Amino acid sequence: MSMRVLCITNHSDRPEAETIIGLKKRGVEIQVLCPESSPHFKRFSEAGVPVTHLKLSSRIDLSSIRFIRRFIEEQKFDVLHLFNNRAVSNGILAAKKLPVKIIAYRGTVANVGFFDPGSWMTYLHPRVDRIICVSEAVRDYFLKMKWLWLRFPAEKPITVYKGHDLTWYTQTPGNLNSFGVPKDAFVVGCTGRYRPHKGIHVLVDAMQYLPKDLPVHLLLIGEMNAPALHRLIRKNSNAQRIHLTGYRTDAPALQAACSVTVLPALKREGLPKVVIEAMAYGVPPIVTDAGGSHELIEDGVSGLVVKAGDAKQIAEAILALYHDPARRNAMGRNARIRIDTCFRLDKTIAQTLDVYKNCLEPILKMT
Repeated sequence: MSMRVLCITNHSDRPEAETIIGLKKRGVEIQVLCPESSPHFKRFSEAGVPVTHLKLSSRIDLSSIRFIRRFIEEQKFDVLHLFNNRAVSNGILAAKKLPVKIIAYRGTVANVGFFDPGSWMTYLHPRVDRIICVSEAVRDYFLKMKWLWLRFPAEKPITVYKGHDLTWYTQTPGNLNSFGVPKDAFVVGCTGRYRPHKGIHVLVDAMQYLPKDLPVHLLLIGEMNAPALHRLIRKNSNAQRIHLTGYRTDAPALQAACSVTVLPALKREGLPKVVIEAMAYGVPPIVTDAGGSHELIEDGVSGLVVKAGDAKQIAEAILALYHDPARRNAMGRNARIRIDTCFRLDKTIAQTLDVYKNCLEPILKMT
């Protein structure tokens, strides 16, 4: 089945880039529009995927809309695959009255609604044929949207997990001593940028439930410069065991050196990459029941799930793994196996290709 696909993206992560490259290898005539500054711009070219520079400056970028429209008309694409909000709004306008199917990607729970004008320019627009959701939590969010008679079309959102490959995760675990972490400490890692909905303040609170005589240290990896967070840390009874690294390009390697990883999110998580990276390195995760985080693990087998916002439950989960090294090691092994079996790149490629085919099937039957 021959098809021509145009992908528009902004800052592709590796799973997204490798999925596009994998589709090319499966025979899809696929091209990419993205900024030259995108981390995988060169990778696309080296892999034989035609890539053209395009930087979208806003939700409605008139010059880019004209450029995209000419691109579609000249090369007669069958599918327009749009990977971020600006790509979706500009792509929809560029495709006006053109015979191209539109597929949008959504990686976050929330921020789409019937009363939001911006949503009607993107995911609620009638020209959008399918929405590839990064988790069941994202898909469920769309399906639960309702107001009076308005319902989101059940056939539109489709869950396709982002695929990974364990060969991507081979860095040597980082040295944590430079951050003040003692050599033999039990280290709880948490990676991300500080945002209230990430629940990092809840994780800091959890440290107060841990006995002072246990060598349990918290390593916060990433941009966490919020004054409110720093005040909370200073007031914590275990403040001397909380360490901040700041922004790091080697965050996965630092996570790999931790004893456990925690993502204390309160809401909005789609399928958190930081948890996947830790699991790929065999680090057992503790996640909340918010969003799609819990879809990554089998509770009690490849990680632990706690109630969102409950600092005491987080502390209890940390203590449970601290006091049972055998269970912790088994969970780490199972976490790695789960990524390798349930979140594989080849599955993502095959499922994305199926979305394309199903979207185009009515047209093909008519030709």
